[in-house]
Amino acid sequence: MNKCLDKRIFRIISSVAEEKGIETYVIGGYVRDSILGLPSPDIDIVCVGNGVLFANDVASQMGKNIKVTVFKNFGTARIKYEGSEVEFVGARKESYSSDSRKPIVENGSLQEDLNRRDFTINSLGLSLNKNNFGELLDPFNGVDDLNKRLIQTAMEPGLTFSDDPLRMLRAIRFATQLDFNISEKTFEAIKKHKSRLSIVSGERILDELNKIILCSIPSKGFYLLDDSGILELILPELINLKGIDIIDNKGHKDVFIHTLKVLDNISEKTDNLWLRWAGLLHDIAKPATKRYNNEHGWTFHGHNDIGARMIPQLFKRLKLPLNEKMKYVKKIVSLHMRPIVLAQEVVTDSAIRRLLFEAGNDIDDLMLLCIADVTSKNRFNVIKYKNN
Repeated sequence: MNKCLDKRIFRIISSVAEEKGIETYVIGGYVRDSILGLPSPDIDIVCVGNGVLFANDVASQMGKNIKVTVFKNFGTARIKYEGSEVEFVGARKESYSSDSRKPIVENGSLQEDLNRRDFTINSLGLSLNKNNFGELLDPFNGVDDLNKRLIQTAMEPGLTFSDDPLRMLRAIRFATQLDFNISEKTFEAIKKHKSRLSIVSGERILDELNKIILCSIPSKGFYLLDDSGILELILPELINLKGIDIIDNKGHKDVFIHTLKVLDNISEKTDNLWLRWAGLLHDIAKPATKRYNNEHGWTFHGHNDIGARMIPQLFKRLKLPLNEKMKYVKKIVSLHMRPIVLAQEVVTDSAIRRLLFEAGNDIDDLMLLCIADVTSKNRFNVIKYKNN
């Protein structure tokens, strides 16, 4: 494991820890990602003592231009060094009341600090102490779960999620990012305690939702959100897309499955979060516009325009920005049918000019969405991600 600690920052921290007689460890995501062979610019340092004072001691050994940013409300400090963000905190224990997501924080032992971690794979640590430098701490068999590609809580899952309900979304986000499964016991606890998310701020929920959308295969996260019952709480508009109606042996696509396939398709081509949001929401108004007639079968006339009008209110509810990013998503949703309609008709110069004018600099993004929107039966082999 010493290979994980080749960076100069770890040698400096170890030297200061030895000089000050303070137990110090690198904990959590950096250790997890190092074992998985993934890059991790964020480094979390836990010391058995005052984390802010220790950060200042470390900074003084780094050079004159090193700035320590202190977060007094959290008792943490951060240093940016050689491309990494290094956060320092003292070992602590936490307790919660039943009606609050804000913990009562007290100084604690290293074991108490590890006990408060969310998942086994995030409870890994490496010693930075001279006498056992690089020794792996694995109190909850996190390495075994990494090998099994499994997400499960370090402590009893009901208590873990009741204490901090955001951890339910984090479980789904990690499963999506790492392409892991969630243990049956942990997933059942998510389903049981999902209503506790009501005490979590919209901003924190949105942060996790955006991270899921930015995954390489975001549909996995949305299927897990759906299976857990959380999706209905935060994005009921997507739940309304589910199902197929059949009249006179004529059916339509399951718009929910289609939407997630479009999101995956567009995610293969771009990391643009807002274009991915447009992909997720492009058919949001289809339930409101669904009609059947004997001649044409199922139609969804005007779903692009009505969907665009739904965007501002949806963004406001989810705490998404109401600035140019919202206007961008609204425009892409509004225009997403235009190139497809043009391709089915005799294309005139004036129609192309109107589209180019209305799309402006976003014409390439619009075309990416239109290409992603093609999920024909021949191409559309969806894999619904179940939690195994």
